[in-house]
Amino acid sequence: MSDFQDLAADQRYEQTFEDGTTTGRVWADYADSSGGRAILHVEAEDALRGSGAAGKFMQSLADHARENGTRLIPRCSYAVAWFKRHPDQADVLA
Repeated sequence: MSDFQDLAADQRYEQTFEDGTTTGRVWADYADSSGGRAILHVEAEDALRGSGAAGKFMQSLADHARENGTRLIPRCSYAVAWFKRHPDQADVLA
C-alpha cells in the first residue's frame, strides 16, 4: 500500500494497493465548498474490486481529513454507505 495522496490540482485523493500479485489504485474525486469537502466519486480499479482496498482507502481518507482538520461531505453512494457502516468516523463529517 502506498501513501495516501491529496492531488489538489486534480481535486482527487489517491492510493495504490499491492498484495504481491495485484496492483491497483483507488481514488476519490472531490470539490471544496464553504461547508467542507464533498466526496463526489470513489472508485477502485477492476483488479482491486472485492479486495477490501476501497474500505482501507476510506479509512485513510478519514484519517487524512482528521489530521488536516478537513470536514467531509459524502455525496458518492459508496462514501455515504461507508460512513454509515463506520459511525466511529463521523467526527470528520461536516
